Amino acid sequence: MAFVEKLREAQRQTRSRLVLRLDLAANKVPLPLARTDDPLLPFAQALIDATRDVVCGYVLDLAYFLADGAASVIALERIAAYVPADRVIVFDARFGHVGASAPAYARATREAFRADAVTSTEAPYELVKTMRASILVLGPLLARFGRARVSLPGGCAIGARPVDQHIKGLELLGATIRIDHGYLVAEAPRLAGTRIVTDMVTVTGTENLMMAACLAAGETVIENAAREPEVVDLANCLNAMGARIRGAGSDRIVIEGVPRLGGARHRVMPDRIETGTFLVAAAATGAFGAADVLLRGAAPDTLDAVLDKLRESGATLDSQRDSVRVRMNRRPRAVSLRTAPYPAFPTDMQAQFMALDAIADGVGRVTETIFENRFMHVLELQRLGAHIAIEGNTAVVQGVPALSGAKVMATDLRASASLVIAGLVASGETIVDRIYHLDRGYDRMEQRLAVLGARIERVK
Repeated sequence: MAFVEKLREAQRQTRSRLVLRLDLAANKVPLPLARTDDPLLPFAQALIDATRDVVCGYVLDLAYFLADGAASVIALERIAAYVPADRVIVFDARFGHVGASAPAYARATREAFRADAVTSTEAPYELVKTMRASILVLGPLLARFGRARVSLPGGCAIGARPVDQHIKGLELLGATIRIDHGYLVAEAPRLAGTRIVTDMVTVTGTENLMMAACLAAGETVIENAAREPEVVDLANCLNAMGARIRGAGSDRIVIEGVPRLGGARHRVMPDRIETGTFLVAAAATGAFGAADVLLRGAAPDTLDAVLDKLRESGATLDSQRDSVRVRMNRRPRAVSLRTAPYPAFPTDMQAQFMALDAIADGVGRVTETIFENRFMHVLELQRLGAHIAIEGNTAVVQGVPALSGAKVMATDLRASASLVIAGLVASGETIVDRIYHLDRGYDRMEQRLAVLGARIERVK
């Protein structure tokens, strides 16, 4: 029987959702039992006998038993065997980690100790280094389990993107946080609601604090909150799970903590940056023949700034509730833009529009205000023949009639998308190296472009 099914059946039988954590320590065992040769086993058995009719499962601290020697491991085996077969057993693997504990480690605990599930509160470097958004497990783990150990994030090398606002907010909620050998280690028995004013607008910071505050005691107010649609979508999902959040989409979010969250069905919003990337790709190719592309499953109402710039470039757009059609049958006009937090122009679309400006008629000025190091794709676009000059935080793009194919290297996620767009409109063959950056943000991009008529393939 699958874990969820077994848990539901145990809840039905006991009419309870209580789970008892068996944190056993020899110095806490009642005196009559402490005098026995194996005090932990009878103590655990007594607790199980007293609660078996009112709890649906038991949590065992695997790390404690393994650290206490072979005798404790034997006791653990016997305790697990004593738990009624129709109650779930969850092992708390404090030293295990998200992802890695799932296959071999979880299988071993199931075979040795009859565990039905293994919890984990660590997100290791091997996972976190590939995607900066992995820091988003910090708040939920801390709120749910009272502790978390998360590697400092990786992701694109596009400037300093500190997590100090995450730390500041969680500490205001009552957490103690330290850095230990490259890991953020956070602990809090129970978070408490408070007022948080972020020093800067941060999307992942807002999301992390919002998730953590859902289970905090009392009311939390986040001031200077990010207004991005993704924040609203997350709030909608959490509310469907039982959270009490209001104000998402404004710069002030209020969260009333609840004891627990439950399951829900939620459809994740379309990726507006992916939508924008395909729209720009279609508009760019219009310079060399009429382009007419319909994107379904989109959310054009989250892309106003991007759509305005596409219209300025000469594209014709037809937006419906969940689709957008772009047509372009001329060389684009150069557009100037300035990145800023939502609802202004998104920094994640800056590189794609620079590729559009590279073959546009006129001069476009692209000013980056979010990150200080997000022009690394300029050198690669120049290899394709683009005329771009950097003036502080502004790139001045003088459009040319055509680019020429070359071998280029992706430096980050959105830079890789801009190079693909440039390659589509360049004469000859363009080879984009290090496309693992591309795969972090686009699903089978080459296959979807090929469906639209692009001559593109993944070499390796």
